[in-house]
Amino acid sequence: MIFDHLKPQIKHIISEESKSVNDKLLAICALLEENIPHYNWVGFYFRNGDREELKLGPYVGAPTDHTIIPFGKGICGQVAVSNQNFVVPDVSAQDNYIACSITVKAEIVIPIFVNGENIGQIDIDSNITDPFTIEDERFLEFVCIQVASILT
Repeated sequence: MIFDHLKPQIKHIISEESKSVNDKLLAICALLEENIPHYNWVGFYFRNGDREELKLGPYVGAPTDHTIIPFGKGICGQVAVSNQNFVVPDVSAQDNYIACSITVKAEIVIPIFVNGENIGQIDIDSNITDPFTIEDERFLEFVCIQVASILT
């Protein structure tokens, strides 16, 4: 399975001492977007200081106007409040969805915890309806745990 093949590569990126945190995050985004066909936009959002909002971090994919997302707004903003994974099989069925592109059909957002606090998330958009499985969810949880290790 592709996820098992990617896990050592994620660990390698995380361990690269010569790269900055942002360079590592961007490399992870690129690795996922390039190797998983249904990952069409891959990015990170992080809590913006003490504000109740998320700020866009490194990402790979089409440019987005959504560089700041208030807590509670859209899928990412809801995850910032709920502290729970959010898998959206069909974004058109979501009332509280922020459209980034008309091509996006599905989204998955997994929170990143550091010392028990939700400090950010990985956000994946897909141009296919209902592509995400429990294996995607578990793999992205693994990615978030690895990322958390460089954010402490």
